Amino acid sequence: MILQAVTLTLRLALAASVLLLLLSVPLAYWLAFSARRWKFFVEALVSLPIVLPPTVLGFYLLVALGPRSPIGHWYQAITGHTLAFTFEGLVIGSVLYSLPFAVQPMETSFAAVDRRLLQASALLGASRWRTFWRILLPLGLPGVLTGFVLSFAHTLGEFGVVLMIGGNIPGATRTISILIFDQVEALDYAAANRTALLLLAFCFLLLAALYGLRRRIVWGLWEWR
Repeated sequence: MILQAVTLTLRLALAASVLLLLLSVPLAYWLAFSARRWKFFVEALVSLPIVLPPTVLGFYLLVALGPRSPIGHWYQAITGHTLAFTFEGLVIGSVLYSLPFAVQPMETSFAAVDRRLLQASALLGASRWRTFWRILLPLGLPGVLTGFVLSFAHTLGEFGVVLMIGGNIPGATRTISILIFDQVEALDYAAANRTALLLLAFCFLLLAALYGLRRRIVWGLWEWR
């Protein structure tokens, strides 16, 4: 039971963090350099999952992914089943719920890059795309790495959103956090303690590896400068 929940949780965290990496890098770039007056609306929208209760976000996602919504109806017509209470639905919910944890570190890292380097690259005739790949992305790598790992770790501990969207289906939507809840509800505190310690140790080692690697990258960039 524990192995099944751990495997499902790792699959969910990996899928969500990879999708967030693809979405967050261009979004963070736009937020860091855009001069649009309405940019603060996008920033507020991205940050909303931080302050919004998970049950509220999960409820609206459940409605949006249900068979009565245009998205849910379209998906059901193609696949034969709804997005709600499926692994795919959990991935969508996890991407939205962990979005600020991926975007904000990347945006901060991109914004901290010396603009003179970008201007020099433009004066030398490099395109924006080349400047991004050769200068901005390497110098902003600590933020990109932080966003990826934080979104991965945040997905590991999700509870409210995944419970609202996916329910508690063994092997399909029961993540490790929901398993801990089930064990506590069954008054099996010994099993809950073992499962919680497993999650605690894994998250701690993941974050320790992140900060250690980030420190090495930052020192390497400092020496390169």
